[in-house]
Amino acid sequence: MALATAGLLAVTVTSAVVTVAVGKPDPRPAAVAAPAAVPTTATSSPSPSAPASAPATPSAAPTTAPPAPEPKPTSTVKGTVKGGKHDGDLRYFLLPIPDGGESYGPVDGMTMDDEAVADIFGNQDGIMRILGSYGYKDAATRTYRTADGKAEVTVTLMRFATTGGASDFAKNHTMKLDPIDIDGDPAAHGYLDRPKQQAYTGSMAGISSQGDVQYTIDVDVKGTPDKALLSELMKRQREWLSNGG
Repeated sequence: MALATAGLLAVTVTSAVVTVAVGKPDPRPAAVAAPAAVPTTATSSPSPSAPASAPATPSAAPTTAPPAPEPKPTSTVKGTVKGGKHDGDLRYFLLPIPDGGESYGPVDGMTMDDEAVADIFGNQDGIMRILGSYGYKDAATRTYRTADGKAEVTVTLMRFATTGGASDFAKNHTMKLDPIDIDGDPAAHGYLDRPKQQAYTGSMAGISSQGDVQYTIDVDVKGTPDKALLSELMKRQREWLSNGG
């Protein structure tokens, strides 16, 4: 595939982790049970000709059935993959959120406009023109927190016109951080940002491509990250892009 100039092909990112449009969902208010009715006892005044009436049977306290659990949201986005070509809504190919994970923003993820894409690369001069030279078409992203609350994961997909364009862009997409190996994804390369103290947040990022889609996974954790987590996520994302679920 013909590219613009060699000087435009190297894409450098200065930060490992870029969170795009995150918004923690409002906590769900707890259901409040209806208060139980206070039992009452009816009495009548005694009369000379009749004994006092027996106390009335106390009324039963009303019961409130617990609310039925809300059904798990069903995604409405669709996509298909054949021969490495991904058609349909790009959000469909975002790595599914694991059980117990909590999405930041829409559960299906978000499509990205040019401004959001440029922000990933620190608004590097001419970044959209550089992407265009590789055949860039569109992008989607989603951020979620793992069920144990220990990690935040951002998955970003970028679709290109050809498999070669996605592959070349992934190879030239670098970061000014410590390089690390990614197991289970032969096309991937990764980066690590160690925190200055274990109480601080550490980050890692993996970059690869499958077919006409380039993907980046960023992980934030407390302390020094374990690259095994990133390797597993990259492997799963590659498999998801390969077979579309």
